[in-house]
Amino acid sequence: MIFSAIALLTFLIWLFLILFWGGFWRCNVILPQGELAISPTVCAIVPARNEADVLPMTLRSLLQQDYPGVYSVILVDDHSSDRTAQVAQEVAESLGKRDRLQILTSKPLPPGWTGKLWAMEQGLRQGRALDPTPDYFFLTDADIDRDKDNLQRLVAQAQQTRSELTSLMVLLRCKSFWEQLLIPAFVFFFQKLYPFAWVNNPQRNLAAAAGGCTLLSRQAVDRLGGLEVIKDAIIDDCTLAQAVKKPSSEGINHQIWLGLTKSARSLRPYDSLETIWDMVARSAYAQLQYSPLLLLGTLFGMTLVYLVPIVAIIGGIWTGNWLVLGVGMGTWLLMSGAYLPTIRFYNCWPGFALTLPAIALFYTAMTLDSALRYYQGRGGMWKGRSYSPH
Repeated sequence: MIFSAIALLTFLIWLFLILFWGGFWRCNVILPQGELAISPTVCAIVPARNEADVLPMTLRSLLQQDYPGVYSVILVDDHSSDRTAQVAQEVAESLGKRDRLQILTSKPLPPGWTGKLWAMEQGLRQGRALDPTPDYFFLTDADIDRDKDNLQRLVAQAQQTRSELTSLMVLLRCKSFWEQLLIPAFVFFFQKLYPFAWVNNPQRNLAAAAGGCTLLSRQAVDRLGGLEVIKDAIIDDCTLAQAVKKPSSEGINHQIWLGLTKSARSLRPYDSLETIWDMVARSAYAQLQYSPLLLLGTLFGMTLVYLVPIVAIIGGIWTGNWLVLGVGMGTWLLMSGAYLPTIRFYNCWPGFALTLPAIALFYTAMTLDSALRYYQGRGGMWKGRSYSPH
């Protein structure tokens, strides 16, 4: 009876998530086509550390944006050990866009800053000194390729929604088996944690962003005083969104917008389980604010929501309890149906939707490993830097 009640609880949880949790599973908050009312000045800020291999494609697409307003790019070479700065200059010269690109060499990392945020802060300081001062700062990763109208559509969306921060979850690379198995689920879990419809609602306090493609208004930058307020953040994109959306003195949240797109694509490869594991374990425990209680809650929640249905199916078959079997099957089909729109968005085999319990087991193990790395003092490693708060 107890196990039947637990299986039924899991079914009700999925029913609640599908019906009342911001429609996160629909995968339908997508950057639309839009017309510019005006063409504000934009400056793109690109922190780059050892990105020489991808810059011939990604920087080319950034410099060739079909944007009618004043537009410039500042690339901050973050102590690269390869030819990042030289390749960037060569790309700009080959396109005849050398006057559009500035290349900064990052200064030594000050205490208390993460490397990426320090590089972005230096780019922002340089951008704010431009004449005219840009109306928007386009914070974007160096490994993202984009369509020529990506920036124009992003600015149009910011104007349409009057958002101070407009962010896109770019299309992640999904070619290898492990990418197709695990990457769409990363997006699915993110949307469940931060339903985009709620993030975009100024009446709700929930805030999130995807750091690879974020348009930040000058008003927001001036109000925050740059990025120093989040200088030590590991989850820098969501922390920035929370700082921007923070209520004004009148108690009104500032508008932000987050959505999906296929007009910008990450080229970062995750060809093996190990690379995906390291990507998640680098920041998963930071997402839980390094809290053992939140970790235990997450482990319990993932088990209850994703693993109980499979245990119910196996147990129902083993014991001949058809009620438990039926509830387990119904829950599995519910979660698979909820996951299917994300699978379709990534053009993956529909059968991957049925693997969500196994995927959840992988991500639960990655989260646990992230906590173990933290307590072992290893922190999160990224591009040769440790981001442990120890």
